[in-house]
Amino acid sequence: MGRRRQPVDDGGENHDRWLVSYADFVTLLLAFFIVMYAISSVSEGRYRVVSESLVKAFQTTEPTYGAASKNGLQSMANDLNQVLDPLIRDGRVHLTQNARGIAVEINASVLFEPGQAELQGDSAQVLDSVAKVLAAAPNALEIEGHTDDSPINSPVFPSNWELSAARASRVVRLLAQGGVSPARMAAVGYGEYRGIDSNDTPEGRSRNRRVTVVILPNEGVVESK
Repeated sequence: MGRRRQPVDDGGENHDRWLVSYADFVTLLLAFFIVMYAISSVSEGRYRVVSESLVKAFQTTEPTYGAASKNGLQSMANDLNQVLDPLIRDGRVHLTQNARGIAVEINASVLFEPGQAELQGDSAQVLDSVAKVLAAAPNALEIEGHTDDSPINSPVFPSNWELSAARASRVVRLLAQGGVSPARMAAVGYGEYRGIDSNDTPEGRSRNRRVTVVILPNEGVVESK
């Protein structure tokens, strides 16, 4: 028998070629992650700069009113609570605080006879006590007059507009006499249009008849010369 011929390697398919593709893939993947890391590092730096700027801005810019002003308002609220305590306890004065400031809501029965704008009885003493608290502070004040919706038509007050404005103005005058700078105050008459209770009951109408002294945060106050 003749000798069997050995198979000749003719350089056929190389099964190790996948290693080349794999190496290329790993290289590309590594390059991808390097680029992503570089991008994220730049973004992180930018965000850090923005973040630090915002922190500094919030540290140097106060909110609606600053901490000192908040403390001043709180101190005034405490003093007003003390001097008005009897009227607060019997419900004829309400004192509230909100973002706008302090509101001292005085029932009209404490200050005026029905349909009148002249201060009565001990009302001057009540307002003198309020003036002593407010005179030393720089805050601007808005004195608001309010009525119920019962119509009025007198020679002096043709409507609730005039009555509410006259009452607010009368309180402003007395506070000025008590030492509050007139340049800090404004008198506003709202008539029956800003009620805080229903006009369908005597109690609601009584609550709506009021003068409110609003103590504003200490911003943009015009000082008298």
